[in-house]
Amino acid sequence: MPRPLPGEQAPITVQLDRWRAGLPPDAWPDSLPASGEIWRQDVFAVADAYRTGSASPRQLLTAVLVWGYGPIGYGPWRAARSLEADLDGKRLAYALEEVSASAPDEAALGTAYRRFRDPTHARLPWLGPGLFTKVLYFAGYRRGVGGVQPLILDRVVAGRLPAEAGVTRRNGWSPDEWLAYLRWAAEQAQRRGVEPDAVELALVHHTEAART
Repeated sequence: MPRPLPGEQAPITVQLDRWRAGLPPDAWPDSLPASGEIWRQDVFAVADAYRTGSASPRQLLTAVLVWGYGPIGYGPWRAARSLEADLDGKRLAYALEEVSASAPDEAALGTAYRRFRDPTHARLPWLGPGLFTKVLYFAGYRRGVGGVQPLILDRVVAGRLPAEAGVTRRNGWSPDEWLAYLRWAAEQAQRRGVEPDAVELALVHHTEAART
């Protein structure tokens, strides 16, 4: 059974039967727990399989979107529209190329972010920054490495960031804003002796750790 990450308070609970019924069979990652209770570590397991060639880009996207949308009613429909626009997974593979092979540096992270916004080669419908930074987080995060790591930036996180994090909008963030947030989170993590995603989790749950 996956252990929760430090600061992760509860799994995301979904109706897996409803999700499976709405998505192409080839895009379904069979490793997701049958209980429908999905922890971040469950999605990281699919990301690990993707990096070793045991899971497809589409399966990784599905795992992230199931966790990202959770019980929201329109989640399966939107996920299906994203998958339909990339039937062979090549757009996703191109977007993730810079974060899949090794621990990505800032240049690689910036490239990956820009690729997800590229309408010619990688952008997918219903996959804005609030979701594709989730994909980048799971695909590119390297636990125990420290430093600048890909993290989720959505409206919840953006709304709770201090001004010094460098994010000035509630949505539609530029690559520079995302990277500024990652640098801020890395500094906070080093100061507190925690993982960078523990900083993000503190923001999500609005805990005291997010304000120190």
